[in-house]
Amino acid sequence: MSAKILIFAGSSRKGSFNKKLAKVSYSIAIELGIDATFIDLHDYPMPLYNGDLEEESGLPNNVLNFKKIVTEHDAILIASPEYNGSFSPLLKNTIDWISRPHYPDEPPLSAFQHKITAVVATSPGGLGGMRGLVPLRMLLSNLSTIVIPEQLAISHAANFFDSDGELVDSKHRKSLSNLIKRLVEFC
Repeated sequence: MSAKILIFAGSSRKGSFNKKLAKVSYSIAIELGIDATFIDLHDYPMPLYNGDLEEESGLPNNVLNFKKIVTEHDAILIASPEYNGSFSPLLKNTIDWISRPHYPDEPPLSAFQHKITAVVATSPGGLGGMRGLVPLRMLLSNLSTIVIPEQLAISHAANFFDSDGELVDSKHRKSLSNLIKRLVEFC
């Protein structure tokens, strides 16, 4: 069985280093012959999660569409920016929405059941987004996903991505490739 991997960044910003890292991850997965999908959260805008809104009108269409995509994949790779030592509000909001049941008798956290996840980060700073990966791992574990132990945090991002968004450092590319291979092995 071949694993299907969903890859996205916890940022919708055009120039986001983490979006670049997610796109490079997707390219590497394709080069490895892996069935992968890249999604840009910019294409799935969601309101701030609000239980009253959910009760009044159910899950918004973009939530349902994104949740369907997550459900159709075996694994998820998230490139997460670090905001004040944690992951982005956009990523938290997205996860909160897609964790909600929609259909009658839908099990809790159905989009995350039986998922294997991997986390990576990059940042212009010296820690490469590492501090944000810790709470993200905790959240994903609380959602019953299996988070692989391998991760990658690339510090001083501006030094390692060219103007086309390519990761030009061979050491980091190899580490990312190995992480993706490991994600597939876990599946």
